Amino acid sequence: MIVKDENGGVGVGVGGRSSSGFGSFIRRKQVDSVQFKAHGGHHHQLARKLSAVDLVAIGVGSTIGAGVYILIGTVAREHAGPALVMSLLIAGIAAALSAFCYAELACRCPSAGSAYHYAYICLGEGVAWLVGWGLILEYTIGGSAVARGITPNLALFFGGWDNLPFFLTRQTLPGLGVVVDPCAAALIVIVTLLLCLGIKESSMAQSIVTTINVCAMLFVIIVGGYLGFKSGWIGYELPSGYFPYGVNGVFAGSAIVFFSYIGFDAVSSTAEEVKNPQRDLPLGISIALCLCCILYMLVSAVIVGLVPYYRLDPDTPISSAFSSYGMKWAVYVITTGAVTALFSSLMGSLLPQPRTFMAMARDGLLPSFFSDINKHTQVPLKSTILTGVLAATLAFFMDVSQLAGMVSVGTLLAFTTVAVSVLIIRYVPPNEIPIPTSLQKSIDRHSCGDDEDRASPIDTASYCDNHLYGKSEALHGQPLIIKETKEEQKEKSRRKLAAWTIALLCLGILIVAFAASANRCPSILRFTSCGVGGILFLCSVIVLTCIGQDDARHSFGHTGGFVCPFVPFLPAACILINTYLLIDLGVATWLRVSVWLLIGVFIYLFYGRTHSSLLNAIYVPSACANEILGIREEHLA
Repeated sequence: MIVKDENGGVGVGVGGRSSSGFGSFIRRKQVDSVQFKAHGGHHHQLARKLSAVDLVAIGVGSTIGAGVYILIGTVAREHAGPALVMSLLIAGIAAALSAFCYAELACRCPSAGSAYHYAYICLGEGVAWLVGWGLILEYTIGGSAVARGITPNLALFFGGWDNLPFFLTRQTLPGLGVVVDPCAAALIVIVTLLLCLGIKESSMAQSIVTTINVCAMLFVIIVGGYLGFKSGWIGYELPSGYFPYGVNGVFAGSAIVFFSYIGFDAVSSTAEEVKNPQRDLPLGISIALCLCCILYMLVSAVIVGLVPYYRLDPDTPISSAFSSYGMKWAVYVITTGAVTALFSSLMGSLLPQPRTFMAMARDGLLPSFFSDINKHTQVPLKSTILTGVLAATLAFFMDVSQLAGMVSVGTLLAFTTVAVSVLIIRYVPPNEIPIPTSLQKSIDRHSCGDDEDRASPIDTASYCDNHLYGKSEALHGQPLIIKETKEEQKEKSRRKLAAWTIALLCLGILIVAFAASANRCPSILRFTSCGVGGILFLCSVIVLTCIGQDDARHSFGHTGGFVCPFVPFLPAACILINTYLLIDLGVATWLRVSVWLLIGVFIYLFYGRTHSSLLNAIYVPSACANEILGIREEHLA
């Protein structure tokens, strides 16, 4: 049904949008909203310069941080033991679930903004804002935390804190007790300057640094493997066996090391700068994830085999393992790998944030300052500089290690919304297109030659009805009603059933995740809640399997790219895993995050909601929108 309101607005069936009140939270943009804005000349697109090789370098560099040089020692000692390899494999498989979802959406919607962009298309403006706001938090704190980790590794490289040059060492401000880190701030400034040069130049720098890091890891694998075969792999010959902490310990370890795989979001954030996104984006994401998983597993297999897991140093596990064989000189190679890993990981943290700012500013949710693209470097220069200044200031004055858990909120929230978005595209893809106010006026100006016959938005809607549907009739004093065939009614019922099923699937997962994480609740309540949530979850998956997917999915967005397999099972498993990890982060982390999210809500309510590019947009069926744009282009020609 197409409804014409008193103000000349048009609402399409139940999908019509309201620009005020709750309607602003659920209004959705289209895949190629950039093209609509380009008609008005409001901004330029980023330059397409990246190849699949560049994406692999960005993905590997963003993923392999200093965690592999530190984290494996703690996980092996406290959780997995010699079964550390199994923990890394399970975590890699869990990360691959999200990577599959990212790969499809990056191909269908190759624009800047990553998870924010996908959520805006599939879930609505309110959810998209929260996802984007969470990603900003993730990149800022994550980048500052990574930069803060460079100084201890440099101290290790120079042989101790006393040997570190004065201008690089940490200092305590007299009278304030604040420990400042000039080295961390300087590193962020250097990375920011590289990012300002251009995407191709910064990706080349990251490729060089990532290559050095990978060579250091290959050194650990090859030399450590030789030592292991020579010594008989004493780390595996233990009375406690391969699983000293049992299967539960392996899964607990996998939950911790899961966050060592979350660099592929940086790859998807560069989608607008990729030469051939339908081919290169899935290749970049998959190859980067596979390389990281293989390197992680080989390094961990060597280290836990060289030294019994309980003798590993939790701070420097790899260096201590080689030192036990008299190879103290190896610490320089390993530290070089750790430093370069920090540098490339920092680039992976600072690269996506300006593009997220830019995407949100393009949509009107942030001031246009953030969407400006430099004509020479063809990157969002102002956003990049502002991001670098904020991150450098935070890294200089604050030890953000206690805030590291907040990074996981933005990551897991993005992963969850991406998986939900895949289900929406497959079962209930958006079938309405917003026509922004600027484009409505443009259509109005060029529709007719003189003022008397000039078409209005109402005339535009009437044109759609008369030319595209051919089955409409105007009832006096009533909205214009389109007669639906039985097939259309059946499809409408299927879409409604699918939408409710996806909502119940998410509700069931929330119940299960809350019940599984509530350790202090009575056992009866926990098991009952898990049972109810589990039934909702299983029934929803079964229903989605039976009702079939929407045929419109084949033409949604940009076609011809990667298609996520095993839908709805894979996205449902991805939502379940990420939701559990999200809720299991703890009360303290959520209290801190709530403050940030509350600030974001106020900014959206008082600025973003009223400045959105979809404010007063008219939603029309996709075919109707294409016809309207075709007419406009004919007049312009």
